Amino acid sequence: MKRKTFLGQLGLLSMTSAFIPRNIFANSFGTTPTLNNIGAQLWSLPKLLEDDFEGTIALLSNMGYKEVELYGPYPFSEPAAQERWKSLEPLLGFSASGYFGRKPEEIKTILESYGILAPSMHTDLGTLENRMPQLGEAANKLGAEFVVLPAIPEERRTNMDDYKRLADIFNEIGENAKKVGVKFTYHNHGYGLSPVDGKIPLEIILDGTDPELVFLEMDIFWTIAGKADPKHYLNKYSGRYRCMHVKDMAQLKTFAGDGGNPQQWTELFPNMTSAGKGIIDFESILPVAMENGVEHFFVEQDLVKDPKTALKESADFLLSM
Repeated sequence: MKRKTFLGQLGLLSMTSAFIPRNIFANSFGTTPTLNNIGAQLWSLPKLLEDDFEGTIALLSNMGYKEVELYGPYPFSEPAAQERWKSLEPLLGFSASGYFGRKPEEIKTILESYGILAPSMHTDLGTLENRMPQLGEAANKLGAEFVVLPAIPEERRTNMDDYKRLADIFNEIGENAKKVGVKFTYHNHGYGLSPVDGKIPLEIILDGTDPELVFLEMDIFWTIAGKADPKHYLNKYSGRYRCMHVKDMAQLKTFAGDGGNPQQWTELFPNMTSAGKGIIDFESILPVAMENGVEHFFVEQDLVKDPKTALKESADFLLSM
């Protein structure tokens, strides 16, 4: 099938394989590979961590989680990122991020005491561009391999030329990350997945970056919300996706627009649910992910109201696969 034809049909038809009943696809792969360990993105339970960091880590360990992924800002983050975070604190209802008032060595000690590793850290674009030595030092102390950009600021992706510039910027960030012993990783959100003048903005970045310098973290929920097929990207860019965010969809819903702004993201927050409780066929997608190089699977349920229940449900489902 020609690429243009594929893109033209990419809506509901091309995404069907992501949520056809599980037993249909499970047989095509034979025995589903076992997930030896699962992780939690700490953005799923920030208030619990702020109130009792070590107790919350113990809770995750008891649920069966073996890894966590941190979110910024950190003490060394760009001042602009820290200022933005402070402006959001009244809306969020909490202020803790990064190391939650601790040093990276302390975080590592607490995590290891509960059998948990932290292979990945989310951070912001300004810090990746301007504070890589500090970020690399912190990641190395923590034992983190991946430094992840969770989203591109809206003002940095207004047109296709911006995406071309971002490919060059990502290559430079990746080169700098390599020098300090970490891997730069881009986490896709829901924008950039629909054609613009016959081209997919996300693919401008992926095709324009060095696979040895720029790695990827797929968010299954946002990929589907952006009308894209997770397995298509896992296969097409095999070996580049090393991490994955796992959360389910209660119902099949996609962005009303292009998914380009936070308002469209928050509109879909109520449609997020624990893995195994929605329509996404993880038993079909996750084997493809593992076959193509994904090593770390982080449950992320953005600011979920009852994280103790939600993360336990996701862990129970994933560990039963």
